[in-house]
Amino acid sequence: METAFIKSGSQEKTKTESKKMTYQEFLELCDEDTLAEWEDGEIIMVPSASERHQDITVFLTVLLRLYVDSRKLGKLYNAPYQIRLESSGREPDIIFVSNENLTRIKDAYLDGAADMVVEITSPESMRRDRGDKFYEYESAGISEYWLIDPIRKQAEFYRLGEDKLYHSILTDTEGIYRSEIIKDFWIKVSWLWEEPLPSVLDAWQEINKS
Repeated sequence: METAFIKSGSQEKTKTESKKMTYQEFLELCDEDTLAEWEDGEIIMVPSASERHQDITVFLTVLLRLYVDSRKLGKLYNAPYQIRLESSGREPDIIFVSNENLTRIKDAYLDGAADMVVEITSPESMRRDRGDKFYEYESAGISEYWLIDPIRKQAEFYRLGEDKLYHSILTDTEGIYRSEIIKDFWIKVSWLWEEPLPSVLDAWQEINKS
């Protein structure tokens, strides 16, 4: 008899089963309302997001969707839609899939690498976002990874280099990050720390002026 683990934050609860759970079994057990990820046969329970986390997620999702849809660049998704990687099923806050990779889109998950993912960290998720997920996204070939930390008011942007490793990309002198994957899209990082967050339409209009 093999022991499987159900993880919740830093806590682990043991559950005795005959085998580790497959990804398909995970999908059947956990519906779209279940906050969970799958990692090497184990279920990782994900806690509910904070209000600030939600605000930033909505701001970025709407802004990116407006841009992506208006230019017909691909598809944008947000949690609870999953990415199925080699040994895990992850649920990034935001997923961008370019037109070239739309065949990877399934009903309940993306089968393979996205072109870009965004993770907005929380105290509970920090270790996974900077650790396991970072290396999983890198090895899967996800070209661009944004890591947003609302508590430290810090944003990190990584791009996959020719060596297949992530390299940190800095903002310019005005604090603007320009995406390589979403053509001509840029964001002023200071927007993310404003209280309240700026109007999406105001940000959208500013981006379109450039």
